[in-house]
Amino acid sequence: MEPEVSKEAEKQPMEVEAGDPADPRDLVSSDDEIDYSVEPEFYDPAVDDVDERWAHKQRKGRTSDAVLSCPACFTTLCLDSQRHEKYVNQYRAMFVCNCKVKTDQILREGKGKRKNRKVTAVDSATPEVANKGPVYHPVCCEICSTEVGVFDEDEVYHFFNVIPSNS
Repeated sequence: MEPEVSKEAEKQPMEVEAGDPADPRDLVSSDDEIDYSVEPEFYDPAVDDVDERWAHKQRKGRTSDAVLSCPACFTTLCLDSQRHEKYVNQYRAMFVCNCKVKTDQILREGKGKRKNRKVTAVDSATPEVANKGPVYHPVCCEICSTEVGVFDEDEVYHFFNVIPSNS
């Protein structure tokens, strides 16, 4: 049951916020207040062309298989990457941005069948492990610290936890 409203109260304008030009009951929708004949100030039709020229300049004429982004915060991590021939969700690169290599941590490739090999953390203080197999360091997104890949002895980044997009 709704409370009764007197005829006088119905004629009183409802409370309007500062800057509202009209009684809200007279508006059909908020679109009535928007002037669509004027382009919004935040729109720039040439921004895609400018961004494309910037990306080409960064790549220095090289082609890329994908632009790689962090899966957690979508920050661009690499503009110039090469897709792995066998593992299609993995990429390698030499030039990256917004990445942080954790040089204090060492990862090593596990023993076993090639298909089931995993990169595992190793205690760097153990001398017997120091000379067995390639050394990798974890690579994290500089913005949100999500682990996105590894950095090897040849100074190549191997990305496996990234979002690829067309370049």
